[in-house]
Amino acid sequence: MLLELDNVKTYYGNIRALKGISIEVDKDEIVCLIGGNGAGKSTTLMTISGVLTPVEGDVLYKGQSIVSVRPDNIVRMGVCQVPEGRMIFPLLTVMENLDLGAYLRKDKDGINEDIDRVFGIFPVLRERRKQHGGTLSGGEQQMLAIARALMSRPNLLLLDEPSLGLAPILVDSIFETIRQINEQGTTILLVEQNAQLALQFSRRGYVIETGEIALSDTSAELLNNEEVKKAYLGE
Repeated sequence: MLLELDNVKTYYGNIRALKGISIEVDKDEIVCLIGGNGAGKSTTLMTISGVLTPVEGDVLYKGQSIVSVRPDNIVRMGVCQVPEGRMIFPLLTVMENLDLGAYLRKDKDGINEDIDRVFGIFPVLRERRKQHGGTLSGGEQQMLAIARALMSRPNLLLLDEPSLGLAPILVDSIFETIRQINEQGTTILLVEQNAQLALQFSRRGYVIETGEIALSDTSAELLNNEEVKKAYLGE
């Protein structure tokens, strides 16, 4: 198992954001985490990334606990998050944003290879490479956020709401790219409010409600689940 959350409880002050969730992600999978606003989706990713520390339970990456590991060292280990809202550096160029994604690396040749790789995945970024990030469209900024994360050469990519604020035609393009990145060997844990798309593009899924896992199954089964249809698919 590449990633395992075992009875993880995370608090914001006295607020119990995660109430004991358990999740598994195997190598080469796309696993989605769906749920409403405030359900605990982003909290889950930030707990994995080391931004938040659980008060109870464990987060295991490749069988090793990473609960006490600093966020930068978690990135070094091969786990990288694309945060909600993209969070690119708007005053830096596309190239400078990508360089920062590789900040922890020293292998110059490998970095150059990965720049070519992300330009292959996102050709528009090659055209915009000297442009400031803040001048890009919303879709291009999302591409840049994902590309920046890929520059750390992650084994596990955590994606937080990649479709947020994008036009439908761009959403489809981003999700096809996510599938491509997975096919190239990167495991993905996807947090997404667009449950229909998330379940279509993933292998397995978890439904989180008020900090607890309410359902888990294959994505195909969740798409056909009557509770999921009513609550998240608008059927």
